[in-house]
Amino acid sequence: MKAAAYPAFALTAFQSRLVYRNQVWASAFGDLVSIFARIAIWTAAFAGATQVDGITLPEMVTYALLSGPLLYWEYSRVLYDVGDAVRTGDVAVFLLKPLHYPSYLLSTHFGHFAFECVAIVVPVALIVGFTVGLLPPASLFHGLMFFPYWAVSWLILFTLACLCGLLAFWLLTAFSLEWFLMAIMSLFSGAIIPLWFLPTPLATIFGYLPFSWISYYPAAVYLGKLDPTATWLHLGIGLLWLGLLTAAVLALWGKARHRLVVQGG
Repeated sequence: MKAAAYPAFALTAFQSRLVYRNQVWASAFGDLVSIFARIAIWTAAFAGATQVDGITLPEMVTYALLSGPLLYWEYSRVLYDVGDAVRTGDVAVFLLKPLHYPSYLLSTHFGHFAFECVAIVVPVALIVGFTVGLLPPASLFHGLMFFPYWAVSWLILFTLACLCGLLAFWLLTAFSLEWFLMAIMSLFSGAIIPLWFLPTPLATIFGYLPFSWISYYPAAVYLGKLDPTATWLHLGIGLLWLGLLTAAVLALWGKARHRLVVQGG
């Protein structure tokens, strides 16, 4: 199948979300509740202090938005799609089509992500910005560097979700995998508690795991917590992790495809 077909999958996924308007409203409301709950928690934690460990409350409010709906997108949809395809046997159809299944998943879920950005993330950010206030990027450099970090964040989270989803070929279910990945993400990504508030040994270990590039490093770059040298260095490490995870996805899909062919006779 020509590469031009994959953008069509992304567009179709984007347009399909327009049908479920009530789901959009519910998702936006859920994100708003989550963000304001985090803001309330951090406001109480600061207890009127100007800053804690060199971090100000406005920075934590901005971090809560960045590490929430902006960087922590609905990756569970990947697990559901792969799990349902394995459970129903529909995944066998992809062996008959001239397309690459992981690439199909990538384009489709990029369409879902683009829709969520337009219909959910932007309105939520505007509401939070006008009611509580959000900080601009620390500098032009940090603002520009946020975008490649954002791209790496999305791709790493996608590859992790795809890896867990492909395990359904052996486990025959993706439900438990979703909770497994959710637990790991909550602990290691910095989505809930930034690494700068963790004990130094834990922050050092977590800071070199791929999960940190999903929430912590993009938000830290935006807020100027990394100098230019560290920003370029960690971007390179993030790209290295992305390459390794992509290779793992391709290898696991190869094994899953072989397993499917053998079992299918």
